Amino acid sequence: MRQLLLIFSLFIIMDSDILRAEEITIAAASDLSFAFKELISAYEAASGNQVKLTLGSSGNFFAQIQNGAPFDLYFSADISYPKKLEEAGLIVPGSLYRYAIGRIVLWTRHESPIDVTQGIAALRQSSAKTIAIANPRHAPYGRAAIAAMEHFNMYDDVKDRLVLGENVSQTAQFVESGAADIGIIALSLARAPAMRTKGTYWEIPTEAHPTLEQGAIIVKASKRADSAKQFLEFVKSRQGVAIMKRYGFVAPESR
Repeated sequence: MRQLLLIFSLFIIMDSDILRAEEITIAAASDLSFAFKELISAYEAASGNQVKLTLGSSGNFFAQIQNGAPFDLYFSADISYPKKLEEAGLIVPGSLYRYAIGRIVLWTRHESPIDVTQGIAALRQSSAKTIAIANPRHAPYGRAAIAAMEHFNMYDDVKDRLVLGENVSQTAQFVESGAADIGIIALSLARAPAMRTKGTYWEIPTEAHPTLEQGAIIVKASKRADSAKQFLEFVKSRQGVAIMKRYGFVAPESR
């Protein structure tokens, strides 16, 4: 009888642990693709919670959240979008967090005749027939790419050769697959193992474009706000900051 009671007690404890575990949904800018896969794996191991990650363009997610999309957390590549949601009263008060500053790079495949060590002048090489960037209408990395080309008085010369990706991750896929000859992509993607072994990149100077301040918020309508806060705290932690730094992100508010 005592043994049966012990087994029943263990079942109740295990069952309550299962009930406490939650799945949070995150909408994240596509420049976070590889960094967040590593970060989420570490978080899930530490917390027991699960994360459903959806990657895309920051502008599209901004519009979706305005229209009631059921995300718990939103990680934007442009902090202005989370700030607008804060102004609209659509975030958990006090949850706005500037989690990183992004960088952009020129990237091309190893077998390409384009020499990216020449810097932005590589875009004028005859082999650079197609240049991939993210769509600047809703992708912050696309706007940064346009700004950098304008900074170097390059945009008018190359604008007819631009190929637009829906987001910066798709842009990277265009260049990696050979659908585009060269691209302006996020440093975080260029540093990922899948891209690092296949190509070469040149970092575009930060003064050539507006700072890519990236911000996160907890969505006010979230039914899992406590777990969402726990994930955001993990991003701020020493372990989270270290993962982000490995992918080239600067963490301005690390602790």
